[in-house]
Amino acid sequence: MLQNPYPTQCGLCQSTHVISYYQDKKRSYWQCQQCSLVFVDPRERLSPEQEKAIYDSHENDLEDAGYRRFLSRVLEPLLARLKKPSRGLDFGCGPGPLLAKMLAEAKHEVALFDLFYANHPEVLESRYDFIVCTEVIEHVAEPGKVLAKLLSILELGAPLALMTKLVINKERFASWHYKNDLTHISFFSRSTFEYVARHFDCELEFIGTDVIILTKHASALNNGN
Repeated sequence: MLQNPYPTQCGLCQSTHVISYYQDKKRSYWQCQQCSLVFVDPRERLSPEQEKAIYDSHENDLEDAGYRRFLSRVLEPLLARLKKPSRGLDFGCGPGPLLAKMLAEAKHEVALFDLFYANHPEVLESRYDFIVCTEVIEHVAEPGKVLAKLLSILELGAPLALMTKLVINKERFASWHYKNDLTHISFFSRSTFEYVARHFDCELEFIGTDVIILTKHASALNNGN
């Protein structure tokens, strides 16, 4: 593969050892050779205004039974790991924070943060017993900084529960619907999350095809700086 002619860094690990991964009619995709993150060329990403316009067009019904079933894939394993009551953060909650509502129904307290819909940076200065980040990390240009921040505000032994679809291989990527969402710019694989777990000294669990739980070890305090 050709070396990337555009000097850039991986948004996760900051490596500059990046090679071409895939090209379609709309975007170019690169892969980091250190952490395996696949990401969209920075020159081909939406502006914040274009990104928000797409989010605003989504329907967010808090009573949607199908959406509840979808979120239960992360909710159920998370609840099994929590003591009642726990205090958590829904990072990237969107305009309709259904997962936070479901956690509140289970008697947990949940703070909200979203760059577009709940931009309250003060909540990122508290500490939490759990953090949920569902269908968010694939929208983030610098996931390394985001993961470092989230893990830094978790109590030791506390879970960070993520949902995101995983890259399998280049052949599947070519026909993968997930990459066609223009707001999706960072794509993780199992290898990428294994890098994250090593780097931040976390226990890593894969649950099903798209739920990932990172749990801070006792030695992980302030790691990742």
